[in-house]
Amino acid sequence: MTPSTDDPRTKYYNEGFAKQEQDQPGLTPVTEPRPDHGEDSYTGSGKLTGMHALITGGDSGIGRAVAIAYAREGADVAISYLPEEQADAEDTAQVVRAAGRTALLLPGDIREEQHCIDIVETAVAELGGLDIVVLNAAYQENRDGLENLPTADFDRVFKTNLYATLWIARTAIPHLAPGSSIISTTSIQASSPSPGLIDYAMTKAALVAFTQALAQQLGASGIRVNAVAPGPIWTPLIPATSWPDKLPSFGQDTPLGRAGQPAELAAAYVYLASSDASYTSGAVLPVTGGKGF
Repeated sequence: MTPSTDDPRTKYYNEGFAKQEQDQPGLTPVTEPRPDHGEDSYTGSGKLTGMHALITGGDSGIGRAVAIAYAREGADVAISYLPEEQADAEDTAQVVRAAGRTALLLPGDIREEQHCIDIVETAVAELGGLDIVVLNAAYQENRDGLENLPTADFDRVFKTNLYATLWIARTAIPHLAPGSSIISTTSIQASSPSPGLIDYAMTKAALVAFTQALAQQLGASGIRVNAVAPGPIWTPLIPATSWPDKLPSFGQDTPLGRAGQPAELAAAYVYLASSDASYTSGAVLPVTGGKGF
């Protein structure tokens, strides 16, 4: 039997990762090996032609892969990110613009309520509307016990992962027409939490409830609300999580035997935003390398 080039065990990098550390929020150029966002592989087919998307955390990792895919599917993209991630954001914008689409860069901290309001209003004004809201930005940090978790750190996780989600969605809803989508990034941590990520896992479980509840509220308005639940995905966030000793085995415990790449998430976000998913709302789509969700 001839080996398939699409063998999911070997299609992407399938070894352990070298020990490495970064300060938060983590940057793409110093992540080894460099994550694959689909720059050279994603081919669009017009599924999102004429649409306008806002993506939080769109500078790198999963957010960058989504931005690239959306642009190649015909959407204009607004990208929210921290000022420290400017270089990553500009790299993403360059790929979006090369696809012939608008890239709007929106630096700032989504832990601030007014900034969350501003990025929505700016995206609507500059792009000419809003059809897709991808609530993807997140913060995580390795914890050595709940008893050692400072309130300030807990607060940072919840404001980034949950408060911002509510502020952005609340501001966006009045601008969304029938056929629009809100898509959040939850995690396998929502159902299989790691003790070292206890506060992060709590927020990701809350996003499942957010997705299911908001889908019920907005269904009557023709607005769909869904989520993607990634498993272990290689992004700059991983070496910035203060667990270098875990990197050599990161993702190796999945049934497919490796960590995933951001490029492998893009099609899930495209599907949920497109008319192909017209009867899909309140769903959580796992992309976990075979781990159960």
